[in-house]
Amino acid sequence: MKQVELIRRLRTQLRSLEQEVLRHDQNLPPQDSKLLQNVERFNHELFIQSGGRLLPCIGQIAKQIDNLERQLKLGLSTEMISLTCERIQDKFVALKRALGTTPLNLKDICQTRNSKRANYVRKQTGRHQSSGFDWIAASVMQNSHQLYEELNKHLNWAKRIEQKIEELNTGLDNCANADKIKHQQEILAMHRRLGKCRQAISYIEDRIQLLERPFRDYNR
Repeated sequence: MKQVELIRRLRTQLRSLEQEVLRHDQNLPPQDSKLLQNVERFNHELFIQSGGRLLPCIGQIAKQIDNLERQLKLGLSTEMISLTCERIQDKFVALKRALGTTPLNLKDICQTRNSKRANYVRKQTGRHQSSGFDWIAASVMQNSHQLYEELNKHLNWAKRIEQKIEELNTGLDNCANADKIKHQQEILAMHRRLGKCRQAISYIEDRIQLLERPFRDYNR
């Protein structure tokens, strides 16, 4: 009779916990579920589960209770039955704790993501500081639309410079020897301008990526 009462009590406890888990999963916004989808919330010895939804854990506890019932019917050793009971209790405690720590998990994920983004910003800023392109960020509003306009402007400049270099190279073959040095210097100057323009393009592309990355992360 004590064995029957134990199984009954465990299943009653499980049904009550299942209702809490269902409320938890139903109230979890889709974007939060996406943030948690690759997070392992438990030790593998307790549950095989990852992500925001906790309902899969209920089925695993139910199987453990079924296993305990079989052990009791088979009359297995007290030590074996006690070990199974401890495992079931550990699962209850871990799942109950997970219900309350979802907000903390989300906070940790956001803090980690923001920290990585800040490190990326510092890295990219340091990469371009010596190039003298900070004026681009200061001269346009911090939105991707205006940065795309600036990017298109620099791409057009680069294209025109490339065309000019091609014209100069063609003219170099036909110019007089006395003019070759001047012609070569002009070609070299155009290559320097093209290099600066390409650096500016790279800088603008990085700025666009920084502005748009939070939206991509959010929609994953």
